[in-house]
Amino acid sequence: MEISLYNECKRKATHLVALSIPVGYFFLPKLPSVLILSLFALGSIVIDIIRLKRLPLHGFLNRGPLLREHENSSFTGSSYILTASVLSMFLFDKSVAIAAISFIILGDIAAALVGRTCGRIRIKRKSLEGSLACLVMCLLVAVVVPGFPLWIGVAGAFTATIVEGITSPIDDNFSVPLISGLAMHILLRV
Repeated sequence: MEISLYNECKRKATHLVALSIPVGYFFLPKLPSVLILSLFALGSIVIDIIRLKRLPLHGFLNRGPLLREHENSSFTGSSYILTASVLSMFLFDKSVAIAAISFIILGDIAAALVGRTCGRIRIKRKSLEGSLACLVMCLLVAVVVPGFPLWIGVAGAFTATIVEGITSPIDDNFSVPLISGLAMHILLRV
């Protein structure tokens, strides 16, 4: 069962807060960024463990109607995106990490909202319209983020869109930044 469109909009509004990750990383050096974000990732993972194991405080930490059905028995998207952001900052050049993290934040918002409201052509559990919205948003990110050739950003945007559109057992909040970041990282080295 899908969450309501209203709760989907609320969920995506919380994703906008995650833009503080790439924006903050743009202004801060690598080490403090990785350390600060690692604390947030660890905190999110601990909250998920408490919630999933039904340890004391689990009721207080339940995120209720904003959770997707599969998140009732697994980690939430926030734990995945925070962990992937830390790994992206650690593994990739700053501009690549900023773009890859922004791809999942903005691309996922566009894909979900357009897919839910306008999606008619279904591809498994996703929609073609949502994937196209994701691509447009990722291409905008590629144009805005400085520090690498535009063609590399475009390749990263297409990679992010493909990974986001694939139904996989690996959460897209984890796979999109790491795979698109790896693609851009490799292209920068070629």
